[in-house]
Formats: sequence, C-alpha cells, structure tokens
Amino acid sequence: MNMKRIVSILALLLALISVLAIPVGASSAYQTYTYSIGGTPLYSPDAYSAYQSLGAADMGLDEKGLNNPADLVTDDQENVYIADAGNNRIVILNRYYRDPKYISSFVNDQGIDDSLSNPQGVFVTKDNIWVCDTDKARIVVFDRAGKFVREIAEPQSALFDENSVYRPVAIAVDDFGRLYVVSSTTYQGIIVMTSDGEFVKFIGAQAVTISAWQIIWRRIRTEEQKKISQNLVSTEFNNITYTPGEESGSGYIYVTTSSIESDTALAQIQKGNKNGDYMPVKMLNSAGNEIMRRNGFYPPVGEVDVRGGYNKDATTSGPSKIIDVACGPEQTWSIIDEKRSKIYTYDFNGNLLFAFGDKGTMLGAVANIEAITYQGDTMLVLDKSNNCMVVYERTEYGDLLLEAISAENSLDYTYAIQCWRSVLQHNSNFDAAYVGIGNALYRSGEYEASLEYYETAYDTGNWSNSYREVRKEWMSDYFLLLILIIIVVLVAVIKFFGYTKKVNKKAATDGRERKTFWQELMYGFYTIFHPFDGFWDLKHEKRGSLRAALVFVALTIVAFFYQAIGQGYVLNPEGNYSTIWAQSLGVLVPMLLFVIANWCLTTLFEGEGSFKDIFIAVSYCLLPVPMLIIPATFLSNFVTADEAGIVQLVTTLAFVWMGIMVFFATMVTHDYSMGKNLLTFIFTIVGMAVIMFVAVLFTTLVGKIVSLITNIVTELQYRA
Repeated sequence: MNMKRIVSILALLLALISVLAIPVGASSAYQTYTYSIGGTPLYSPDAYSAYQSLGAADMGLDEKGLNNPADLVTDDQENVYIADAGNNRIVILNRYYRDPKYISSFVNDQGIDDSLSNPQGVFVTKDNIWVCDTDKARIVVFDRAGKFVREIAEPQSALFDENSVYRPVAIAVDDFGRLYVVSSTTYQGIIVMTSDGEFVKFIGAQAVTISAWQIIWRRIRTEEQKKISQNLVSTEFNNITYTPGEESGSGYIYVTTSSIESDTALAQIQKGNKNGDYMPVKMLNSAGNEIMRRNGFYPPVGEVDVRGGYNKDATTSGPSKIIDVACGPEQTWSIIDEKRSKIYTYDFNGNLLFAFGDKGTMLGAVANIEAITYQGDTMLVLDKSNNCMVVYERTEYGDLLLEAISAENSLDYTYAIQCWRSVLQHNSNFDAAYVGIGNALYRSGEYEASLEYYETAYDTGNWSNSYREVRKEWMSDYFLLLILIIIVVLVAVIKFFGYTKKVNKKAATDGRERKTFWQELMYGFYTIFHPFDGFWDLKHEKRGSLRAALVFVALTIVAFFYQAIGQGYVLNPEGNYSTIWAQSLGVLVPMLLFVIANWCLTTLFEGEGSFKDIFIAVSYCLLPVPMLIIPATFLSNFVTADEAGIVQLVTTLAFVWMGIMVFFATMVTHDYSMGKNLLTFIFTIVGMAVIMFVAVLFTTLVGKIVSLITNIVTELQYRA
C-alpha cells in the first residue's frame, strides 16, 4: 500500500512538472542571431544574457535618480560613469554599481562657482575624467577623484564656418593626450585638438553629408532661427571611443554616424560598396585614415534585413540608426541601433559574431537604447526611456567565441581549430566558425583542407587565397604538362579554323546548289567573322539550312546548361543549378519572340526576309555563345575571385558579339539601310514586350474562364 502511494505521488509530481515546464528560451526578451551570405537570419545561442536591470534605487542614487542619461563608460578599475544629462551631472559608480558619487558643481579656474549643463558625453583616461559640457560649449576636465582640473573652451580656426555652432556631445582621448571631439553641429568631421585645446584638424569627414541647401540655410539664418531649428541640424557624427593598441600610439578611434539613413548612403551599401566613406561606423588611426576591415558577408552597418529585420513584430523598417560604439575584449566591438534597440557585435575583421536585443518590458529588452560599454566580461547598456542600466553577462557560448578569437590573435592555430569546432557544436549555423577553422588551416599551410571550410561558409575571398596556393603547388608539379596542353589546344584551334576556311572555300566554288549538312554547319564559322557577306550568301546562295540552324540552337542550350551546372566555386559558391528544360525555355522563348516580332514588323515595312529566313539568320548568330561560354565555364573551375572578372568578360563578349551579329543579320536579310534597321530593331524589342503582355493577359483570361467553368460545374453537381 505504501509503495502504491509513493508511485502515485511520483506520477502526480511528474504530471505537474510536465504542465508547468517552460521551454528553453521561452522567457527570453530577445533572440540572438547572425546572417547567412544570402541575408537569411540564422538562430544562434545567446552570447550575452540579461542579468539585471538597475534603476535609481538599485544603484543607491539620490532622489533625482537618472534623468535622460546620454553616455556610459567604464575605467580601468571597472568603475562606471554615466552622463546624467537631465540632472546636469556625471554619476560615478563602483564596479558593483553602488556607492554613487557625483560631479555637478565645481569652482572653475577663475575661482567662480560653476556647474555642468546638459553633459552629453564622458571619457575616462588613467588620470582624468573628460566631460562634454554640451550646453556651455566646452570640455571640462576633472581628476579621477572628481576634482576640477581645467576647462577647454571652443576651438578657434578659420576652417570652421563663420556662423558655426560648437556643441560637443562626445569625446575620446588617445595615448598622447590628443582630443577627438564630436560636435553635433559640425559637418566637416571629427575635431582634433591638443590636450590644451588648440585646434589641429578635422578627420573622418563623411562623403555623404548634409545637402547644399542645408549648408546655405545655416549661413543665412538668424540667431533666433538657429535656436528654433536646432533640432533640424544634421548630425554628422554622434559618438566616439578610443581603444589603445598593443604599442603606445597604435590605438584606434571608432566613430559613429547616422548619415547612413540618407538614400545615397543606403544605395551605396546595397550595391555592396564597403568603402568607409558611406559607413555608419568607422575605425580611424591617429592620422585620421579609415582602416576598418570589412571582410564579412555584409559591411558592419547593423541590421542586414532593412525591410524589418529580425524583430518579433517586424514592424521596424529602414537602415539601422547607429548611435554608439564600444570596444570589447580581443579586438571585438559592438554598435547599437537606436531604431530597434539592438546590439551588433563584430570581430576585428568585420565579421558579425552575433546580434541581439529588442524593444519591450521584459528583462533584457530595452525601451530606448542610448549607450553601450564593456566592463570586463560584462556588457552595460543605458535605457534612456526607463532611466536605468541593463547588465548583460557573457554566456558559455560567448566565452567559447572569445576563446577562439583569442587563439587566432595569439597565432595558436591548432587551439583555434579546436575552439571553433567547440563553437560549431553549440551553433552549427555560425559561418564565421567555419571561416575561423579555414583561416587556421590556411595559416598552418594546410591549404587544401581549408577549402572545404571556406566552401561551407561561402567565403570566396579566403577560398581564393587557399586555392591560389593549391594551384601554385599543382602548377609547379605539372608545369611542363600544362604548357604542352596549352600548345595542343592552340594548335587545335588554329587547325580547326584553317579547316573551316577550306571547307567554306570549297563549298563556294564547287558549283553545287545544295550543300552538305557539314558544309552548312561549317558556314556558321564564316558568318561570325564576315557578317555582311555571310548573311547575304546565307539567304541568297542557300549556304545555310534550317537543320544546321537547329543544331546551333541546340548547342546554345547545351552551353547554357553546362554553364548552369559546371561553373567553378568562385562564380557559383552556393551551388545553384538548373535543368535542361529551363535552359531550353531561356533560349527558345526570347529567340522566338524576337523572330516573331521582327517578322511581323518587317512585313509591314518592306522587309525582304521571310519568317524562315529570320529564324535561320538569328540561329546562326547564336554560334559565338557556345563557342565562348563553354571554354569560359570550363576555365571558371581554375580561377580565383580576383580572376573571375576575366571569365565574366568572356561571357559578356559572347553576348555582345551575338547582339552585333543579330543586328547585321536582320539588316542584310531585309536589305535595310543602317538607320532603318536601327529603328526596326528598337521597335522589334518593343514588339517583344507587347507580345509578352498579350500572352500574359490571354493566359490570365483563360485561367479565369476555366476557373469559372469549374465553379459552375461544381455548383451544379452540388445542387444535383
């Protein structure tokens, strides 16, 4: 009896557990993800998990709490500094986010009581705290204890606009004490000053800036208009940070801008242009040169799918609005998207490691993200709307990522491979891990083994580097054989064209009215080099035939099919392929549309060519396509990414050659002048569009009629 009770209790507990159990990740406020080469979001384990959200009471702040916080940084002791703009002060917390201290009022260097007014930015060095006192247009320097040191006034230079307004909102200081200041109303770039406040130069200016009208408007508006329209002034840069390098003076400056929201900038990025001039985040050296590596599938711009991104409601669209950047361990760095309240983290080469975040009220979600910083292994984020700070702790998966990157940075490639494989055990969708293994194998000299991993990640750039080494070894082993093959191929091509010349010459002089099938085929090689004489004899001397024309059409279909399935990895990294039927339609449909449209048009305008004549002439024009595309496709299996343009050039040449031949073929076939044929050619293309429109309209109409009849029959059967 006791045993039955025990079993019953256990069964009841098991049932309760199954009812109350919550799926893993169901309570998460966000989904961590990366992107594939095709722009598809891929699930990823959380690299950082929300630990706590700290309000004023949690941090032990006074009754003012936080009011419109604008910036967030940490120092070498992991103390936290918050630019509490709404309360006109800087809040300093210890590494445990407690024991608050405040910098607000002070006695300036004139011995006068002074105070901060709307401080938007703060930066901490070994000895000092640098504050952007925005509304008073100055930089105020304090020591680490919060004692006033000095004031740096507005810089003076002839390079500033006469009516320019200086509003410092962010600052960074390098190893030599140089100041890099972001002014929200300065479009010339980042302001560089000495530690004493002497202007040096502008650096990092955006290629896409405010419009000419906005520049003119700035010059002519009154002081009152400046105050009224200040919020309409374009903000070229909005934040900045500095990370020291391994050696003194070798650090990097990261700066963010929201000018990517302009149509021009977005168009450049969508074209695949990774030039730093158009990017929302830049990495500059001390000289102001843009040196960021952008080797990922997409440049570091935040959200890849700008139509909505990876949001739960997918209601936010448009490019990310990047407003802050923070440098993390192992040369990783993160940017935040104000529009989506998301965080995007990249490695030094610009590969997206992970993205996460969302708007909401759950722990980990941020209503209005404003600033980000790293505190060792922890990530801190400011929520401007809720006046709080969200703390994210790195997960086991995040530790694995950093361990793998650390192994790469320390050139321990064997251990890096081991770490990246551990990452793949947690996240098999992570393409950067495959690239990491491929890079480690490449640097270890295992070039052939690295190809497989690059192919998995569709990384044609690194694949090309490895393949170049493999090809170099192969060529050194078979150099003489390769030279022999090239010579044989060249001799064969020369001999073949010499043979076609003899065949065509014999066919022209043998006096036979009907040519053999072989002579009709060989005549195609005469027309491609002699279009005027060739197409005249093709029609009037019957040098060609319909059967030979069909062979050329079939060869073209085969050439396109071979191109679809036989291209090398560089030109077809995703392994896309097609069927022979799809390629047949791709050749026959446009060809027949052209022939029909041209025949219909030229019949009305005294064209001398029949439908058969036009079809045969156009078919003979197809010969350059298989003649060039087949060898180009074969050679595409032996080229790198840098050499792929040669293959594409040959393919383009085939189409251009064919187009020129079609133009002259119709001209000779119809006995038109150059001008008349050009006009007819243009209207033929228009006619093709009209035929397609009518065909689609007719097909749609037939479909609706069939649907109507089907519905009537079904209704009659139902009523019967």
